[in-house]
Amino acid sequence: MGRKRDLEALEQRRLEAAKLLKKGVSQAAVARRLDVSRQSVSKWALRLEQEGKDALRQHALGRPSQLSDAQCAKLGKLLVEGALAQGFATELWTLPRVAQLIEARFGVRYSNGHIWHLLRRLGFSCQKPARRAIQRDEAQIERWKKRRWPVLKKTPRVADKPSSS
Repeated sequence: MGRKRDLEALEQRRLEAAKLLKKGVSQAAVARRLDVSRQSVSKWALRLEQEGKDALRQHALGRPSQLSDAQCAKLGKLLVEGALAQGFATELWTLPRVAQLIEARFGVRYSNGHIWHLLRRLGFSCQKPARRAIQRDEAQIERWKKRRWPVLKKTPRVADKPSSS
């Protein structure tokens, strides 16, 4: 646990199994020789027979994506159009909002953690929104700083000079 798999070594082991199986070595003997389970060798033998040696090279880890490449591309376009265009109250995209969009448009449910991985794969990154009001009036703010703030601001008290003894 916690260690990264050496994908190249795993592929080499599958290809070695293919060589041995083609030579007529039994699945049980291949499993013992390569120190793997008989079930793994059985799966490899079936793939070798049905799809050829290249199927052992293209071994994908993890669950297949629930969204097709075309759906991922469509999702990217929807996100670029903006949250307002997708019916949300503000322009801010959050992981739960993206999850709602995916479920509404594609019928697929993802956890927030997986949404983050999906967004990274699509080339999106975390952005901190600017926290400025749309109706902000810069001229009025400057007037307030020059006229009202000095009146409100406390001035530092002058400390008594220490007496010299």
